[in-house]
Amino acid sequence: MRTRGLIAALLSAILLPTAALAADHPSYGPELEGFEYPHEVRRFELVSQGQRLSMAYMDVAPERPNGRTVVLLHGKNFCAATYEGVIAALTAAGYRTIAVDQIGFCKSSKPEGYQFSFAQLAANTHALLESLGVRKAAILGHSMGGMLAARYALSYPEATERLVMVNPLGLEDWKAEGVPYATIDALHATELKTSFDTVKAYQTKFYYGGQWKPAYDRWVEMNAGMYAGAGRDRIAWIGARTSEMIYTQPVVYEFPRIAVPTTLMIGQDDRTAPGANRAAPEVAKRLGDYPALGRRAASTIPGAKLVEFPGLGHAPQIEDPATFEAALLKALAQ
Repeated sequence: MRTRGLIAALLSAILLPTAALAADHPSYGPELEGFEYPHEVRRFELVSQGQRLSMAYMDVAPERPNGRTVVLLHGKNFCAATYEGVIAALTAAGYRTIAVDQIGFCKSSKPEGYQFSFAQLAANTHALLESLGVRKAAILGHSMGGMLAARYALSYPEATERLVMVNPLGLEDWKAEGVPYATIDALHATELKTSFDTVKAYQTKFYYGGQWKPAYDRWVEMNAGMYAGAGRDRIAWIGARTSEMIYTQPVVYEFPRIAVPTTLMIGQDDRTAPGANRAAPEVAKRLGDYPALGRRAASTIPGAKLVEFPGLGHAPQIEDPATFEAALLKALAQ
């Protein structure tokens, strides 16, 4: 009996700190229930691939409209809410601002068996904007949203006033560079390991140059909280399918066909390279060189303007909002 008591005490000593650590961070529902957005969340109901879906978005009107609209597209590890500061800056300058949660992400529907493609997500976004009477807008995309914004501009140039890509993924073709393919099953297994700590470690290394600020915790909790909630497995399957989409659907080869005014905004400390952990060391070390990738992309997109942010990483709008917002307003005014 004494031995059993000792074992129970030891197990409690091990497990209680782990449970307390998990309790330090919130969990959210499969549509990010429980996480508060900075503005009213509206819904666009659509039928896509035979399924009735609901697309969440914020549509924020300025007090003094300048007649222009900016659409904000989030990255894979981000949501429309991450643009909180950008929305405030844009609306203060007179822009109607629409921040969208893509199907499969954040507060939007999480469909089963959905064929994720950038063309499909662009079509969903275009349908939303048409329903709102927005015929032309500046399209801003960050990270994965940068790939989507490029696809949108290629698919709907007449509806794109200006393209802004902020540290977009897809400035290089990882498959062509030597990153091995990972099956959706393998990616799903990796997604299931997602936690606050794994997200923070990844973002610290690749997004923020090893420097962490407490203000970033909220956005990590937003992302990791869905994996800690009741929809964990479905979130992980969608994460796997969208990771495969990013790997298999490069847009970089089509940059010369972009026919709208384009601005690239690149944090120079960014070293993001999805799948680099699967590559041979000599391949991995040359991936994610955003200073070089940004300059190469700007040289291939006709008339593109390049804005470089020394000392900033993958998410300059979060890391240094004032610098980023000033540069964005200047780019939009050109």
